[in-house]
Amino acid sequence: MNFSAFSQTRKQLENQRKKYKSEIVKLNRLLFNEVKKEKNALEALKDINQKINVRNKLINTINLEAKLLTNEIKGNERKIAKLNKELKALKADYAEMIYKSYKSKSQQSKLMFLLSSKNFYQAYKRLEYTKQYTQFRKKQGEEILVQTNFIKKLNDSLFYQKKVKDTLILVEKNQKQEIEGDKKNQEKLIAQIKKKEGKYKREIQKNAKEEKKLAARIDKIIKEEIAKANRIAMAKNKSKDKKTVLKKSSNFILSPEAKALANRFEQNKGKLPWPVKEGVVIRKFGVQPHPIFPGITINSTGLHFATSQGSDATAIFNGEVLNILVGSGGTKNVMIRHGNYITSYNNLENSYVKKGDKVSVGQKIGRIFTDKVSKKTKLVFVLFKNTTRLNPASWILKR
Repeated sequence: MNFSAFSQTRKQLENQRKKYKSEIVKLNRLLFNEVKKEKNALEALKDINQKINVRNKLINTINLEAKLLTNEIKGNERKIAKLNKELKALKADYAEMIYKSYKSKSQQSKLMFLLSSKNFYQAYKRLEYTKQYTQFRKKQGEEILVQTNFIKKLNDSLFYQKKVKDTLILVEKNQKQEIEGDKKNQEKLIAQIKKKEGKYKREIQKNAKEEKKLAARIDKIIKEEIAKANRIAMAKNKSKDKKTVLKKSSNFILSPEAKALANRFEQNKGKLPWPVKEGVVIRKFGVQPHPIFPGITINSTGLHFATSQGSDATAIFNGEVLNILVGSGGTKNVMIRHGNYITSYNNLENSYVKKGDKVSVGQKIGRIFTDKVSKKTKLVFVLFKNTTRLNPASWILKR
């Protein structure tokens, strides 16, 4: 039971290691593959910090996996030693039994052993004894074969485990060398940033104001859309009580169909697809410390995904296009309603859908904008329940 749980833990670590290795490959391809027209030290440092962070996670996972492998190897070595001791004793017993049987056969044959019986009952008993003795010899021979094969399998497993451990040690060594190179670049960028710290802090504050302004605009539009949808719902159902509720409510009044859609959306929590075919999360949801400057916090309204140039944003669930906003730089934000849930896909170069369109899960809704200077292709994905923002990471699949 303990061995099974132990193996399961190592399997989980192996999966985690593969995940981090894959993430590093994606980070290199999506954040470091393009030659930037104008180097922004702050952005470059954020990217390197993220890569170093993932590399450290990979190294920690490798260390844990290597420790578990060491324990497994030691356990197998003890088991092999014990089994070899048992096999030696088993072979000795078998050899002694064969020798005695041979001596017995040389003194008197099986037939004479039976004919020398005093009566029929004794002859029957002697016949049964010889049958049991023959079966016992056969069983012992089979046990020796099984034990020998089992030891061979354990030895093969031990050899494989040692090879895996050697590979892990080599991977860890390579990752440490890569981190050393990243840290040298990190130090150069930190020196550049310190020279223009004021400029970068002003840039952060400016970006924060723009994001806050956009968030307020989206909030206002969602409230307007909810009010509009509720007025339509009220026109279909002329209930005075509902009119009173409508004046106070900031939530969607749901039809049976919309309620069923919202329920299906909720049932898929944690299983919803990513809004990009491939990518990495470069900014998490919520209030968090700035990755470079201590004392500065940023408030992320959703998840920021970096993806490859030319990628499309895809709908994470069936729904209807609620609205399409156009930002100051001409980028678009497509909002899709799923009952009383809304998904927002911001920073699109263009949209393939229009307001009122029905969309299905996985449908392409727009091309994601690629910044001409930074060369980054980034999607900002936001999730609402009515007017409340939710953490999208809790709703989409873990990768």
